[in-house]
Amino acid sequence: MRDCLKHFINGEWVESTGSKTIDVINPATEEVIGRISDGTKEDLDKAVAAARAAFPSFSETTKEERIQLLNRIADEYEKRKEDIVETITQELGAPLTLSEKAHYNMGLAHFRQAAKDLESFEFTEKRGNTVIRKEPIGVSGLITPWNFPTNQTSTKLASAFAAGCTVVLKPSEMTPFAAIILAEIFEAAGLPKGVFNLVNGTGEVVGNGISSHPDIDFVSFTGSGAVGQKVTENAAKTIKKVALELGGKSPMIILDDYDMKKAAKIAVSNVIFNSGQVCTLASRTLVPKSKLDEFVEAVKEILPHYPVGNPQDAKSALGPLISEKQYKRVQGYIEKGMEEGATLVAGGTGKPEGFEKGYYVKPTVFTDVKNDMVIAQEEIFGPVMSIIAYDNLDEAIEIANDTIYGLAGYVVGEDEETVQKVASSIRAGRITINSGASDFSAPFGGYKQSGIGREWGEYGIEEYLEVKAVVGVPS
Repeated sequence: MRDCLKHFINGEWVESTGSKTIDVINPATEEVIGRISDGTKEDLDKAVAAARAAFPSFSETTKEERIQLLNRIADEYEKRKEDIVETITQELGAPLTLSEKAHYNMGLAHFRQAAKDLESFEFTEKRGNTVIRKEPIGVSGLITPWNFPTNQTSTKLASAFAAGCTVVLKPSEMTPFAAIILAEIFEAAGLPKGVFNLVNGTGEVVGNGISSHPDIDFVSFTGSGAVGQKVTENAAKTIKKVALELGGKSPMIILDDYDMKKAAKIAVSNVIFNSGQVCTLASRTLVPKSKLDEFVEAVKEILPHYPVGNPQDAKSALGPLISEKQYKRVQGYIEKGMEEGATLVAGGTGKPEGFEKGYYVKPTVFTDVKNDMVIAQEEIFGPVMSIIAYDNLDEAIEIANDTIYGLAGYVVGEDEETVQKVASSIRAGRITINSGASDFSAPFGGYKQSGIGREWGEYGIEEYLEVKAVVGVPS
């Protein structure tokens, strides 16, 4: 039982001004594993004041000083590997192997990448008699989601520190303990007081407070489209800059020249990753009609190799969903798919056999899906695959782009020219070819209603900077 009832403000762990607490639930057992403080407006005001006071000095640190700081943070992060892995498994329900290979490593990669990119980053540029300066934007409010407690949090923090910004962080109240470990890491790394501030609590109080606070200059939010809209509305009142990383309904276009068994493995591994709780999930699988039966049979063969299980079991590929609310949401979409006339290939409603406790779901596959069905248009945020057949490549691209989202896209094929044509035609911020490895220096963000702005690498650093032109500078 973890009782973490203090906020981290101005380099110290301080008592909340309120007395309410929030229970943190282990989604695999449905048991309370800890409590955090339900932060108040007064707590947030203290954190913002600390960040504002620390900004003048931190914004003037040299690039070299910030590189050293980021590397120290990464070194301290590595020392806490066991704690981070175990914590994410407990609060998110991710299997231990996934907590290490994905969650832990992604968080570490962002701090290392920011330090590397900062080495060659230019904050000033001379153009004739004008100097272009890139300066820290100011106090940055960061609101992060529950599905990637280290990845989404670390990319924002690494970019902010690299740019010279001070921050106030509100992590998800469902997965707060990973952020608390980060605060301890920053302490150990010698981050100056007030540069990082952590206030736990709800989105209604702390989240809305951050996006509407007059002394916060920039808000970076990752989460749902509905909340992203609210963040934007709040920020507009003080005309503050906003970066949003929102939902997705990403297509995976499988070309007819690719081995269908290999394609099925790529598609299934994507859909079950993090129990489907991924904004870039390839939830719409587009398959040539001539290869549809072959692909569906391959999916049915491969799916049993990705078992649902206890997150503490090294053999488990999928753990539970994060909460009862999310479980019911996914169940509702599976029911809707059957009501709409899609054919259930695998999975379905209810919990997998042998699971009474925990928010476990069956990995579910539908075929005979039309792109205007609810399950093909709305983000489910669970391990649900919708297989859509297409006649020709032009139709596949049209289907792929027929969505309000544009966060990610995938293409699986052999012919390089065709693969590149598809990659350039999908309107989304990140396209992956044949399950290519992730690149932490590449920009991450979406088109359309998937968001505004970019994260990761030098593109993430840019988000935390203002551009100033100084004209009339002598040659």
